[in-house]
Amino acid sequence: MIRIKRFSSSDADFKSRLDALLAFESAQDESVDQAVAAILADVKARGDDAVVEYTNRFDRLDVRTLAELELSRQALQSALDGLPGAQRLALEAAAERVRSYHQRQPLQSWQYEEQDGEMRGTLLGQKVTPLDRVGLYVPGGKASYPSSVLMNAIPAKVAGVRELIMVVPTPGGERNPLVLAAAALAGVDRVFCIGGAQAVGALAYGTQTVPPVDKIVGPGNAYVAAAKRRVFGVVGIDMVAGPSEILVICDGQTDPDWVAMDLFSQAEHDELAQAILLCPDAAYIERVAAAIENLLPTMPRQEVIRASLENRGAMITVRDLDEACAIANRIAPEHLELSLADAENWVDKIRHAGAIFIGPYTSESLGDYCAGPNHVLPTSGSARFSSPLGVYDFQKRSSLIRVSRSASKTLGRIASTLAQGEGLPAHARSAEYRVEAD
Repeated sequence: MIRIKRFSSSDADFKSRLDALLAFESAQDESVDQAVAAILADVKARGDDAVVEYTNRFDRLDVRTLAELELSRQALQSALDGLPGAQRLALEAAAERVRSYHQRQPLQSWQYEEQDGEMRGTLLGQKVTPLDRVGLYVPGGKASYPSSVLMNAIPAKVAGVRELIMVVPTPGGERNPLVLAAAALAGVDRVFCIGGAQAVGALAYGTQTVPPVDKIVGPGNAYVAAAKRRVFGVVGIDMVAGPSEILVICDGQTDPDWVAMDLFSQAEHDELAQAILLCPDAAYIERVAAAIENLLPTMPRQEVIRASLENRGAMITVRDLDEACAIANRIAPEHLELSLADAENWVDKIRHAGAIFIGPYTSESLGDYCAGPNHVLPTSGSARFSSPLGVYDFQKRSSLIRVSRSASKTLGRIASTLAQGEGLPAHARSAEYRVEAD
């Protein structure tokens, strides 16, 4: 029997139990961080030679130069051409939907010119420009995710990034054709078969063969996450993501098997993933519990699912759907399913969620692969202040300021007064020169 936590929002200790459920120790493993620090320092100092050495050691390869680990565009295209028909069609359909969604996102430059009085001729605005070069980390070997290639690479290309460099480890020389095919479809410019902290270091600092990038995006293991933390500031990063999460709010009308499998869909990621059900119908929760018991033995990753549900999962009885939405906002989940007959009527109640899946037919798995919106989402409650990966993450904004001669006198007096108040006389004098000019 699966020992998934069950409790009620009416319990006297509900708040403390919910806090305990949501608590996640994200502290870094000191040994991992120390190992990563050494690898990054070595890559920064020795470049290609260090990357080749670590790649041979960790991925069980035997190469002499980093150039041997770069794949040609023809290799990517060959991977795409070699896919079975159904796989290629599915990958192309997903890529097109992701591209279509993100093409509606770009931020536009804007400006306006003031027309009144002394301010006439003053121009203010914002110039939006893409990043020059971005690095995309993709897990390799058995943990290969072509969907992550699409979700990270396509918005970068839509944003106008000039060069997109992908790194993907190939343990034992094993290359995943779906990952390479996804890179071909997404327009990745260069691909290096390297991974781990050494790949992050190569992207951040540059080597003789790998050019330095402006930002690094994409998921990875603990070593990759630690490396991204350490190079932040030298380059930008997307986020350091926590375990995957799903929160389902259900009115008790959805097929219990559907809800059970939706909970499994995130629990199967790893033992630390979190799956929670909120429902005002206690009898329905028991039906979902029975569905979980019935369906779990059919799952290839049943041991991972079991550990996830028992460690961090819960089924919570709530007073009503209003309270369920309030709890959802407290949790700020990565994925939120509104498995409700009138789901659209409840969307406005949700303030904090990475992605909102509206209605019983909208499974979270569709968002992971082919609905269109990005599946790179904030975790661990960070949806309270951050957003899904998008085109805007591959663009930056520059302020535009052009002050007319007459406006420089008016604004100069304001600036001078404030600068003097802050004890910065050079600032003040710089503004005053324009005030005093004939």
